[in-house]
Amino acid sequence: MKFTRKANANWKGTGMEGKGTISTQSTTLDKAQLSFKTRFAEGVGTNPEELIAAAHSGCFTMQLSFLLSEAGFTPEDLNTEAKVTFEDGTITLIQLELTGKVPGISKDQFNETAQKAKEICPISKLLNTVITLSVTLMS
Repeated sequence: MKFTRKANANWKGTGMEGKGTISTQSTTLDKAQLSFKTRFAEGVGTNPEELIAAAHSGCFTMQLSFLLSEAGFTPEDLNTEAKVTFEDGTITLIQLELTGKVPGISKDQFNETAQKAKEICPISKLLNTVITLSVTLMS
C-alpha cells in the first residue's frame, strides 16, 4: 500500500511577532492558528510538537491494535498519551504512556506487543530521538 498525505503551513511576519496557520488535507485542521505563543508559551492554537505528539500517539495506538488483532485479541480500550520534550532547539524525548483493556491477554503478552508496536510504528521509525514506553493493563 502506498499513499501520500499533505498539510500546509502559512506564516506572515517575524518569528516572534508573526503568526501563521496550519491546514491538513482532511480539513481536520483548517487554518489552525500557529504563533510564537502557541509554540513557546500558552496561546490559542497548535504547534509542531503537539502535532508530533498527536501523530505518534495515533500511529502507535493503531499499530498496537493491528498487532493485538493478529494475535487473536480484541482490545476494548487503548489510550496512549504522547509527551514530546523540546529542549534547546531539539526534540530530546517522547514518552508514550499506554493504558489498555484487552480481555484474555496476559500482562507479559501486552507489554511485549506494545514494545513491538513502538518499534514498528512508522512515526516511531521516522523520529530520531529517545522514545520511552510505560504500559498499564487494566482488568
